[in-house]
Amino acid sequence: MEKKLVPCLVSFVLILCSVSHVRSDASDHRYKVGDDVPLYVNKVGPFHNPSETYRYFDLPFCSSGPTKDKKEALGEVLNGDRLVTAPYKLDFLNDKDSEVACKNTLTKEQVAQFREAVSKDYYFQMYYDDLPIWGFLGKVDKERKNDPSEYKYYLFKHLHFTIFYNKDRVIEISAQSDLNNVVDLTEDKEVNVEFMYSVKWKETDITFEKRMDKYSQSSSLPHHLEIHWFSIINSCVTVLLLTGFLATILMRVLKNDFVKYAHDEESAEDQEETGWKYIHGDVFRYPKYKSLLAAAVGSGTQLFTLTIFIFVLALVGVFYPYNRGALFTALVVIYALTAGIAGYTAASFFCQLEGTNWVRNLLLTGALFCGPLFLTFCFLNTVAITYSATAALPFGTIVVIFLIWALVTTPLLVLGGIAGKNSKAEFQAPVRTTKYPREIPQLPWYRKTLPQMAMAGFLPFSAIYIELYYIFASVWGHRIYTIYSILFIVFIILLIVTAFITVALTYFQLAAEDHEWWWRSFLCGGSTGLFIYGYCLYYYYARSDMSGFMQTSFFFGYMACVCYGFFLMLGSIGFRASLFFVRHIYRSIKCE
Repeated sequence: MEKKLVPCLVSFVLILCSVSHVRSDASDHRYKVGDDVPLYVNKVGPFHNPSETYRYFDLPFCSSGPTKDKKEALGEVLNGDRLVTAPYKLDFLNDKDSEVACKNTLTKEQVAQFREAVSKDYYFQMYYDDLPIWGFLGKVDKERKNDPSEYKYYLFKHLHFTIFYNKDRVIEISAQSDLNNVVDLTEDKEVNVEFMYSVKWKETDITFEKRMDKYSQSSSLPHHLEIHWFSIINSCVTVLLLTGFLATILMRVLKNDFVKYAHDEESAEDQEETGWKYIHGDVFRYPKYKSLLAAAVGSGTQLFTLTIFIFVLALVGVFYPYNRGALFTALVVIYALTAGIAGYTAASFFCQLEGTNWVRNLLLTGALFCGPLFLTFCFLNTVAITYSATAALPFGTIVVIFLIWALVTTPLLVLGGIAGKNSKAEFQAPVRTTKYPREIPQLPWYRKTLPQMAMAGFLPFSAIYIELYYIFASVWGHRIYTIYSILFIVFIILLIVTAFITVALTYFQLAAEDHEWWWRSFLCGGSTGLFIYGYCLYYYYARSDMSGFMQTSFFFGYMACVCYGFFLMLGSIGFRASLFFVRHIYRSIKCE
């Protein structure tokens, strides 16, 4: 089943890449003098609350004519984009000076609405020939005013567009507000507003193929690259230390153990040091809640596969800056297509553990990650609907996602489960399991599950925490992350450190004659996800200016789902590494 799924997924990746490049080429418009180049207004919202965005015309802006919504793909809708035709006309190579876009008379309520938006640092976003434009709606005059009631609120009413072109193509655009051409919103009274704009066209030598480069320059600055490479060097040192640590265990301690067992000369004094040999009859005793463990390993394997394919798409250039919604589309579609891997892995492993009710195990596998994600989405979507924010998904989009889940995810999960059940794979235990379990000796507090999880999660987290800031600033801020090669290296380091530290802790657990290592290895491997969620608390309160119930619930709600996904993925990595290690050491000795 896995051999058949991999070529299918590879084919899908290639198709998605080609679709992305086709779409990129589709915006490769060539224009003549006077042609109408499409300008769309997208959304407005508080600058420090990236999830709290609203439609542009939710604020009382006027329009020069009837507005028309732009058709959007699934990923764009999930990204909160709601593009509408703009009141400004930026014809190709036509300069304009103080052109009136539209006129409006603001009522007292509309003035108050604009004033609140300006006080919360609202920004707007537009797209011109698929190039993003940002700007602030207004400004607050706090100069020499200590009392907030004395602040002055102004709305910008004049935009200066500067557009660069190369022959017959648009290359770059910027929009600057005229700081002196403003409307006073301080008092609740009717105000007449003329929204105006100016357009200046300039020629440039930048080619169309490189027009997106400027958006990725911020993440490629020497200072940022230096920090990124310092992060990688720090992580590599951690990996080398752990590798040496593990090599010491394997080469010295285990070698001595093997020699002693081979000569069968161990004495009672040696039992504490080499206690793992004495539990050979219990170490492969199947764990409690084996159906849940199999489902967790299956879900973690699916999420690992999803992550690898996302990295493949990122490294081949699919997620270039402002390829709107490409990442969300890839996440939804690839997760749906990898459901068969989860079903196969969970059912196969569950049957190896002599489980019988494989159908229930399959249902558990399907609901283990999707269930919490669905409940979180329902709550957060309700909050977004209450706020009338663009993060609220339209009913049609919800139906599309449900159909993908019902017609793609579920059938593949079932087919994978059937293939896993019929794989006839047997659990390869190198030693026989005794009829009755050996009693586990009393262990000191630092050998308990929670302290072990803390130790296991801290080292992998320390290898990635520097990179986490840049990822958070991109996802929950307005920075752009484009250095996916460095991120992939950090991800590989994370996997290696997680596997190494989990194996080391599993050895110490077995040496203490504690044979219940199955769940412990999974929990220790996945504990890095808990540290990442702890970092979320630090980032929210110390590194960001996010506020409000909606933004807070979106941040902690969706980050809980992401960290839970990391818990499952890294837990399955830790468990598989420990299973390989335990099989290896018990295969290397002769047990009666």
